[in-house]
Formats: sequence, C-alpha cells, structure tokens
Amino acid sequence: MTFNMENLQNIRIAVDAIVFGYKSNDLYVLLIEQQFGSSDKYWALPGGLVKDDEPLSEAVIRELREETNVELTFMEQLYTFGDDIRRDSRNRVISVAYYALVDASNLEIKADTDAERVQWFKIDEIPPLAFDHNLILKKGIERLKAKLTYEPIGFDLLPDEFLFSDLENLYCTILEKEIDRRNFRKKILSYGFLEETDNFSPIRSGRPAKLFKFNKLKYNELIDKGFHFEIKFA
Repeated sequence: MTFNMENLQNIRIAVDAIVFGYKSNDLYVLLIEQQFGSSDKYWALPGGLVKDDEPLSEAVIRELREETNVELTFMEQLYTFGDDIRRDSRNRVISVAYYALVDASNLEIKADTDAERVQWFKIDEIPPLAFDHNLILKKGIERLKAKLTYEPIGFDLLPDEFLFSDLENLYCTILEKEIDRRNFRKKILSYGFLEETDNFSPIRSGRPAKLFKFNKLKYNELIDKGFHFEIKFA
C-alpha cells in the first residue's frame, strides 16, 4: 500500500467507559465533571485519548484509575463511535466505548487529573452529557439489559455476599419488569453456582436472612460442560 499526502490521517483514538453501579435498589452510572479551556463545565463519561504504545483495554483501566480512583472487576468492549465526524468539535476523534460493572456500595470514588468532580447518577436522572455520551450511555444500558438475561453478570454489581432478595431486586430494577420470585429463586438455585453461606444479614428486622455468594469457579466449570444460562420474563 502506498501513501501520499492526501491519504495521511489526522484522527485520534479515545476510550470512554460506562461504569454501572447498583445500590439501594437503583442502577447508577459514574460521571465526571470536566472543563475544557474557557468553556462551561460539563458532565461526561470517564475516558480519554489512547497512548501510542497502549492497548485499548489498558487505556480504559488507566483513565478510570486516574479520573475516578475506580478499579474494575468486569469490563467489556461495547461499540465504536465515529460515524459522526464532528462528535468532538476540537478534533476528529473515534471513541471505543466499554461498559463495566462494579459494587458501588463499597467503592471510594475520587476525582483526579482532568476531572474536577466524580459522582454517581441514577439512570433516570442523567444530565445532558458532553459530545455524544448520552448516545453511548443508551447503547450501554441496552447491552446491560440484554446480557443480564443470558449471562450472570449481575453478580458483579453486588457485594461478595448478599441477600437473595437483593439479586431479585437487581433484576427487577435493571430489566424494569416484575418477576415471579418463587420461580426465579427455584431456577437460580437449580443452576448450582449460587451458594448459601453461614452468614446472616446485619439488618435485624424480622427473621434473620442468610447471605448467598456466587461461585464463579463452579459457573466456569458448568460453561466448560456446555451449560447455558438463561433468565426469561413473561
């Protein structure tokens, strides 16, 4: 392949991260507040430009650590945004978006580098975001809802030990549907990767409830044997 001056590119590659958290029966997303030059401050998804010698996945991890103090447990590439060549008025920027899941109930967030503030926002209270970040977030929510029905990623949003009712409420909240709780419990427990612990909820109201934990090793063993996870709602 030969190049001439007309073929030279001036395109930058960025990464953006949709970090979902779940607490108090609500789904949240992590946003940072930034200011570019003399322009007004704005809320945006964490992210930034990829270094020349940096893999995309490492760029996401670095940007999140630098801007929010968040370390990831689950992360997956979502989509590439670049059809709108004017999505960033400063330069031609193509963004590779990732979505991530964290336990927001036990996470210390802290703004750093070019982020002035970092804050959790409820999904139904998202402000207008910079660039096309509202579109990126919409794609992330769609992927989360879909994947929740065929892969047990919801456990990454919960603490290591949790009430079974927390898992039920998580599905109801994210999928925005009511479930038959008896059948849901029966089906989830039948898979064999959810274990009842000897620990009880610290909340003392009524009959003490035991805590559960997700056995990821058992789940991976089942996957190797051809197991198919599926949660359906009427």
